[in-house]
Amino acid sequence: MNKIFSDRSDFINLENEMPIEDRLSSKTVYQRLCQTRDIHGQRPAVSFQLKSGNKDKNITLSYDELTDRVTQTANLFRSLGVGPDDVVAYLLPTTHETLITLMAGMTAGIVAPINPTLSADHISALLKEVNAKVLVTLKPFPKTQVAQLAHNAVKNAKCVETVVEVDLLPHVSPPLKLIIPFLRPKLNIEHNARVIEFNSETLKQNTNLEFVEKDNDPFCAYFHTGGTTGMPKIVQHRHSGALYNGWLGAEILMDEYDVVICPMPLFHVFAAYPAWLCVMSAGSHMVMPTPAGYRGDGVFKNFWKLVERYKGTFVITVPTAAAALMNHPIDANISTLKNIFCGSAPMPTKLFEKFQKETGVSIIEGYGMTEATCLVSCNPPDGEHKIGSVGLPLPFTDVKILEINRKDEVVRECQFDEPGEICINNPGIVVGSTYTDPNKNISLFVDDKFLRTGDIGYMDADGYLWLTGRAKDVIMRGGHNIDPLIIEEALAGHPSISLAGAIGQPDIYSGELPCAYVELVSGSATSVGELMEYAQQNVSDKTACPKYIEILEELPKTAIGKVFKPDLRRLAIIRTFNDILVENNINAKVNNVIEDKKLGLVAKLDKIDSETSDQQINNVLGQFIIPWQWN
Repeated sequence: MNKIFSDRSDFINLENEMPIEDRLSSKTVYQRLCQTRDIHGQRPAVSFQLKSGNKDKNITLSYDELTDRVTQTANLFRSLGVGPDDVVAYLLPTTHETLITLMAGMTAGIVAPINPTLSADHISALLKEVNAKVLVTLKPFPKTQVAQLAHNAVKNAKCVETVVEVDLLPHVSPPLKLIIPFLRPKLNIEHNARVIEFNSETLKQNTNLEFVEKDNDPFCAYFHTGGTTGMPKIVQHRHSGALYNGWLGAEILMDEYDVVICPMPLFHVFAAYPAWLCVMSAGSHMVMPTPAGYRGDGVFKNFWKLVERYKGTFVITVPTAAAALMNHPIDANISTLKNIFCGSAPMPTKLFEKFQKETGVSIIEGYGMTEATCLVSCNPPDGEHKIGSVGLPLPFTDVKILEINRKDEVVRECQFDEPGEICINNPGIVVGSTYTDPNKNISLFVDDKFLRTGDIGYMDADGYLWLTGRAKDVIMRGGHNIDPLIIEEALAGHPSISLAGAIGQPDIYSGELPCAYVELVSGSATSVGELMEYAQQNVSDKTACPKYIEILEELPKTAIGKVFKPDLRRLAIIRTFNDILVENNINAKVNNVIEDKKLGLVAKLDKIDSETSDQQINNVLGQFIIPWQWN
């Protein structure tokens, strides 16, 4: 990187040099790919390996090869009847073909990534909501149910005309490669969609684009938010928003010599934009280890050796993964590593300090959201990293902290260090049309410009942004946002349950884990074990399945009878913190949780033993995001 970015003034100077429109050298994502190809054609663009070992088979595509594959796939989609306003959905783990589909779908029409860990009914609802014409998914393969999920969803969705199947076999090494065809699961699911094979059909296509893209900044992607219910919430992204994210990375974070290790799923905006679009715009090299990324077999165990294998300079992570990595020794030469970009949730202070101490590498914390095409802020690469802060608003991003009342009226703008709702405007936000459903855009904007994030936070005098809570009830499990309604609606179907309230309970590794409190129908009886089993069978998103369920005589409620979730969060914090204090033989106890205007929820502790020190408490409770204080 030629420029130094150390404080807010550097970002402001960048803004003042020229408007963002003049900085984006292309009109579409495909045009930007071709520009990178023309400059860095023979350089590696993306590497993928099916297994996690540092000597396992990998396949690397150059920018020349990747652009050809994207072009052929976009031509295939057009030949299948996909027009500029039609949707290509994909239900895939992470592979070369996933990245190619992401880019080609944006080029031929509108791409809609779907999380493959969802249930078939959930996937079907998403396909119907975006009216997908083509679905790209896996060909049946051992040890994965993605193909079965996809075809069941297509059977119910009806709108899909063609299913394009990706075979993982080319990524397998002998002798397993010879055995898998005999182990391949059989599909007996009938639907009306045509089924074709990805690689053989794309390779028949021309390597020159056979159509002209729209260049009036059309929509290029539909991303579903992490916690949808039966009525999915779909966010619309334009080419300009994707290109803006890519420009930010190339300008501030990466250069052509960076090798970015990205074990994040490509159905999520974090991997699609701050990772891949930044890599592509900078001419860097992205590495994707295993189809399941961080969840892949052996990835955490082999991670540091993978950094050594690829001479990684940049790692994309989330607090959940960072915590898991600290459970494994750094048993490799990672001297090439320069930066670690951490997003999706605030990182606990203790984890931040431990990670930097063990790796010797600077962590850049950032903040973004699907509704903003992702990036909003990050700590300056060359400046002060305020632990716990999500950094400075990025160039061309305007952040306001506003006091907004229950009637959605702006009362006033908050002062420095005073919390309020975070409202943002940047080139990634589609003002007035953030969601495909117009009803979901009502009351979403302030002054017809600033997107209401639903997050609570404040700005300090240096311009750094801090998150303190959420106005909305989303459970943030690592990088996955979970709508509590998924849990509550599932539990409400149990005959013994009168009312359910789902929240996120504090967790060292995931930030939050789903937790549920229930009130039973008068005179009925059940057990926690029965409810846990019921939840496992009925919660559509398996990552949302509660890790803890408690039966209360009566749930706390508001004056109008709604479940009062702040009280449930207090119960969860007290229980979780006291359990870990007992486990670590620390003579202190959390008796209550208060709400501080600046810090959010704070656990208040009493000493049982006068010799208990702050350091002992910090060593244990400092691993959580929730702060603590003595009573």
